Amino acid sequence: MLKNLRTFVRAAIAIAIVGVTPIHAQQVTGTPGSPGATTTIPGNQLPPPDPKFGGVIKDGALQSKPWWAPRVVPPKGAPNVLLIITDDAGFGVPGTFGGVIPTPSMDRIASEGLRYNRIFSTALCSPTRAALITGRNHHSAGFGVVSEQSTGFPGYNSIIGKDKATIGRILLDNGYATSWFGKDHNTPAFAASQVGPFDQWPTGMGFEYFYGFVGGDSNQWQPNLFRNTTQIYPFEGKAPGTWNLITAMADDAIDYMTRIHQTDPNRPIFIKYAPGATHAPHHPMKEWVDKISAMHLFDDGYEKLRERIFANQKRLGVIPQDAQLTPWPAEVLKPWDKLTADEQRLFIRQVEVFAAFAAYNDHEIGRVIQAFQDLGKLDNTLVIYINGDNGTSAEGGPLGTPNEVAWFNGVGMMPVDEQMKFYDVWGTEQTYNHMSAGWSWAFDTPFDWFKQNASRLGGTNQNMVVSWPARIKDKGALREQFVHVIDVVPTILEAAGLSAPEVVDGIKQAPIEGTSFAYTFDAANAKAPSRHKTQYFEMMGQWALYHDGWLLGTKVNRAPWEAFGPANPDPLNNQEFQLYDLSRDFTQSEDIAAKHPEKVKDLKTIFVAEAKKHQVFPLDASVAARIVAPRPNITAGRSEFVYTRPMTGLPQGDSPSLLNASYTITAAIEVPQGGAEGMILTSGGRFAGYGFYLLGGKPVFLWNLVDLERLKWEGPDALTPGPHTLEFDFQYEGLGAGTLALNNFSGVGRPGTGTLKVDGKAVATKRMEKTLPMILQWDESFDIGSDTLTGVNDADYRPPFPLTAKLVKLTIKVNRPELTPADIEKLKEADAKAAAARE
Repeated sequence: MLKNLRTFVRAAIAIAIVGVTPIHAQQVTGTPGSPGATTTIPGNQLPPPDPKFGGVIKDGALQSKPWWAPRVVPPKGAPNVLLIITDDAGFGVPGTFGGVIPTPSMDRIASEGLRYNRIFSTALCSPTRAALITGRNHHSAGFGVVSEQSTGFPGYNSIIGKDKATIGRILLDNGYATSWFGKDHNTPAFAASQVGPFDQWPTGMGFEYFYGFVGGDSNQWQPNLFRNTTQIYPFEGKAPGTWNLITAMADDAIDYMTRIHQTDPNRPIFIKYAPGATHAPHHPMKEWVDKISAMHLFDDGYEKLRERIFANQKRLGVIPQDAQLTPWPAEVLKPWDKLTADEQRLFIRQVEVFAAFAAYNDHEIGRVIQAFQDLGKLDNTLVIYINGDNGTSAEGGPLGTPNEVAWFNGVGMMPVDEQMKFYDVWGTEQTYNHMSAGWSWAFDTPFDWFKQNASRLGGTNQNMVVSWPARIKDKGALREQFVHVIDVVPTILEAAGLSAPEVVDGIKQAPIEGTSFAYTFDAANAKAPSRHKTQYFEMMGQWALYHDGWLLGTKVNRAPWEAFGPANPDPLNNQEFQLYDLSRDFTQSEDIAAKHPEKVKDLKTIFVAEAKKHQVFPLDASVAARIVAPRPNITAGRSEFVYTRPMTGLPQGDSPSLLNASYTITAAIEVPQGGAEGMILTSGGRFAGYGFYLLGGKPVFLWNLVDLERLKWEGPDALTPGPHTLEFDFQYEGLGAGTLALNNFSGVGRPGTGTLKVDGKAVATKRMEKTLPMILQWDESFDIGSDTLTGVNDADYRPPFPLTAKLVKLTIKVNRPELTPADIEKLKEADAKAAAARE
């Protein structure tokens, strides 16, 4: 009796605080066996086992009794969930937390709910997102880094294990309608083609509906866009600058929720809403650029912006009044008054476009929130709006860039006079733009450093607003408890009255590693101690350990744009350690490691234990080198590729790579009477790639070197009608990507000589002094017979540029350099000398 009473009391408390039926209390509605009956499930096993037939079966139907299994529904009172996460946005971006960029939609949720100033990310995008949807740490979920850098270790292979069912899958099997809009950076780059497998796509991870792009970022004007697993092109035929994914995904989300509501008004909805803003390229609509430009928010430079944001944050009370601002890093980022007039003018243009992107994105998010209200659902909708999956990105470098693809290929300091050529089209379809890192530092105020920097709060300390009008009554209040993105899944489950499953599809599930923060929804717990006590951080060899208010971290030894040098060979120990008491030092401004050597030692021991537990080892400090690491894509182990008919849409991660290798491309075609034109083969697009095509009947092979230079091999004569064999042969002079495994970049991006042949005769030979070392434009595909999205040379053609000749056969042969024992020995000697020189 006493035991039952205690159970009842605990259940009553749970109902009072969270507002849903307690976990495991089965609820049945309707007459059992009738078509309208529903039930909740224990949730320990997903999908739930089929119930035993409860009717009666005789020889004839008239003597029998039909019986239908009850439809599975969530517990009564389970809320709709709108989970919003923006991209590459630091603490000081939104006006809600003291920034100068207007974010009225975030303001709305903050005023109706709660503000959180200690919500933490992993310091990089897809790792944060893997943690967000699984409730496990990013290495535990296989995402120690982004998929484009994945390596063959459990913590880094970019594969979310079957023992880590996502929040989408858990909610789906418990009766929710589940969906995902926007960025999908959790499908492995080597499983993103139409060959699949699709189990790591949103629709394979429990999200019934997906509308968005696959990859780290995308051109917002002409995105690599999918509905479920089918590529779509809704922007085709639209005038430039009139269609934008930020608006399109809001439209699609509103259409989705309306369809679900009108079809089944009682079914709760879960939406993961993940826009590409404000990741580069910064692509807002022109009217938003005009609005922001008219406000003159940035005319006095990034240091003044930082000071203004810091003052706003104290005025709003979102940071402590005694918080300290760390000094401006003049040795890393040139002070504003030391810039030239052209630099200042360019940088202001860059940041106005970024700010317009952020404001435009918040506006469209507001439309989705308003749609919940218009449907009468907002009162019982849990809105979690996280600003940024990491700090603001500095991958544009100190000068910014009109083409982010250039940075990924080592062109990180594009001269300002070169960039000024793009001034009037900055943010349009003509650019893949990023801003000066000076602005990024300012937008991470009150903290310092950037995205990628896992040991600094500028890389990991986000902010968040949460509303649930039917339950959260402490409106507009601030919460300061330590919260990490792994805490979101258990919070949603608690709010919905659901437990984490023990078994999914017959596979025993790994424990959820996050801690619910639903306790903070209650005003009585406003000042309650954080329940999340310990958290490790690690990203590309930089790491930190939070424990009960203390933070041990490695001193930053590499700016994010410095990605192409030798990596730290011992990132666990070869570090300078810094220690902070975050309970007294909100901004990580006073390093007290020298005062507390024992605390440094103790926290490092805890980090090692956490790292072993969560698959963090082996630590790897390399950055760019991992981009070209071998992966199990469908081209692995192959050197010859044959195609006999047109096809489009093969992503870079699953297509033959020609970088850092010799190769021969041979096309057998038949030219009709009257001649032919069009694309034979292309990979990449306007911002980096190659194309093999007929132009005015003449064969052309062209390399687009990050939109800065285009090398063209062109035949002198138009092809006559009839069969022809076209060949482009390239002989590479470097040692290849194998040098990267030895911490050496000397083998990549080296010169080579290309020869174009027509029917066996050389018609053009040209030497390339530099080749692309790392990557083509990642959101563009490998296309045969036409060109999707953007072209590699606007001056020659515009997509789709279909091939009007008949393609008989296309063959690609790739000859990758292999290191000899002598090569390896020389590289090891060079590495040893370089290491000695650094000591």
